[in-house]
Amino acid sequence: MTGTLKGFKPSRRQFLKTSAAAGAGLAMPAIVSSSVLASSGEINIMMWSDYLPESFVTGFTELTGIKINFTGIGSNDEIINKLKATNGEGFDIVSPTVNRNLLWKDLGLLQPFDMSKVPLDKVNPSMALGETHWNFEGKGTFWLPHIWGTEGVAWRTDGFTPAGEFPSYYDVWDEANAGKTMGRAHSMMLGLGLGLERRGEMEPGSIWAAYESPEKMDEVWSKLVEIAIKKKPNIKLLWNDADTQKNGLLNEGVVVGQTWDGPPLALKTAGEPVMYRAPVEGAMAWVDGLAMPTGAKNIDQVYAFIDAAYNAKLAGEAIKTHGYNSPVIGAAEFGGEVYAKNFADAYPGDALAKLNAWPAEAPWYSEKRTEYANKFMSA
Repeated sequence: MTGTLKGFKPSRRQFLKTSAAAGAGLAMPAIVSSSVLASSGEINIMMWSDYLPESFVTGFTELTGIKINFTGIGSNDEIINKLKATNGEGFDIVSPTVNRNLLWKDLGLLQPFDMSKVPLDKVNPSMALGETHWNFEGKGTFWLPHIWGTEGVAWRTDGFTPAGEFPSYYDVWDEANAGKTMGRAHSMMLGLGLGLERRGEMEPGSIWAAYESPEKMDEVWSKLVEIAIKKKPNIKLLWNDADTQKNGLLNEGVVVGQTWDGPPLALKTAGEPVMYRAPVEGAMAWVDGLAMPTGAKNIDQVYAFIDAAYNAKLAGEAIKTHGYNSPVIGAAEFGGEVYAKNFADAYPGDALAKLNAWPAEAPWYSEKRTEYANKFMSA
């Protein structure tokens, strides 16, 4: 990985192995376990807004008879805040990102999985990170991998052309694109920092060093937020979920933005003049997972859902729609030719070798990042 990554840090070799598997596909029969077929009832899921496409929901209900009650979210903070408000009640499955383990560790809002009921052998081992990073106080595995993807640069092919094969995070802030760009406040500021490092306008490695201590973060981000505020008039739209990203590219006059991979790739699949690609500085890679709140009521249905999520055919059908990637071995085989082409377009050349895993976030980092993001947004 590029940068000094702390905490959660799959090796470059691991992510290359995972990415290659996602792009090429590893053959595995689409077998649904008897425990899935024996289930019924309902399950309450709080998950990223575009992670449960109709193909998966329909397939899951047809196989199991289980009704999904879905609450969509657009950030990790929403998951934590909702569970804090209900004391862990109201949901059977939630979907935190792997690098947020330090934020969840002491909250007491999750319970470990019974791993004898989890077919973890169906998942690429490099993403089975729960035992290593989410085993709180030796009580077991509190997190399972579900979907992985990246944050990079999307653009309208009829309104923007990168300077070379790869775009840059800095394109979002560049005067040349003023008034026609978008991003998510905290991550586009981080992207700005990476772009400034590449341009020689910030010290190399400073963005990753900011994860090391509150003092170092203040040193780096106090300068970063000043630059971001000066360039804020160049930004047309701040997004907070998948639909906002899509709408920006389709209806709001955005020609280039820092986005997740899924929304622009879904538009590209639908025939819109949209492209997504890892930037020259390296795309930010993440793995979103499955976790079980302490107040989960429908336990049998939870394990039925996990079985279905780890079914290669169902997972593969889902990635056709949402545009992200699956850690399930063989899922890409069912993603089809369009998914394979999108993956190749998003990560050409050495893009996979330059992926940056989001570092683990200590509570102090998350709080300070929110403060700086709010300062930028309110300026």
